[in-house]
Amino acid sequence: MKEMDYLSVAEDVMDKVKKGVFLTVKTGDRLNTMTIGWATVGLCWKRPVFMVAVRDSRHTFTIIEDAADFTVSIPAADMHKEIMYCGTKSGRDKDKFKQCGLSVADGRTVTSPIIDVPGLHFECRIVYKSAMDPANMTPDFESIYPAKDYHTLYFGEISACYET
Repeated sequence: MKEMDYLSVAEDVMDKVKKGVFLTVKTGDRLNTMTIGWATVGLCWKRPVFMVAVRDSRHTFTIIEDAADFTVSIPAADMHKEIMYCGTKSGRDKDKFKQCGLSVADGRTVTSPIIDVPGLHFECRIVYKSAMDPANMTPDFESIYPAKDYHTLYFGEISACYET
């Protein structure tokens, strides 16, 4: 395991997010992973932050709403098939871990586990969340939300960033 400086890998992380990475969250006995393709990494409130967006229509939303943290796992190898599956199937109906042959490993600083694959991992403590209000959104974004299923933005203070 190699500790990484989150800002030194931010540009590469954003390139990989565009193709999809794993967001994993656990609270109690509820665990789910999903694919995210929208996020940002940076500095907010003088702290390192990974912001993720989760639609309230997603199963992950029902878990992350009660969670204190989340992880983001960015595989080093090509996992396009697994990323596509986790981005199109719901954890309500399918065991994504079993279907994709994914296993998890304990987070070092958070309750939510990482996807146990070689790659880059972020462990994040939720410090702020905000549901999108369409009244505050530029009208040209309306086409992104034809079903009016807006995102909630979760700001996670990065408590660990490392390669496995």
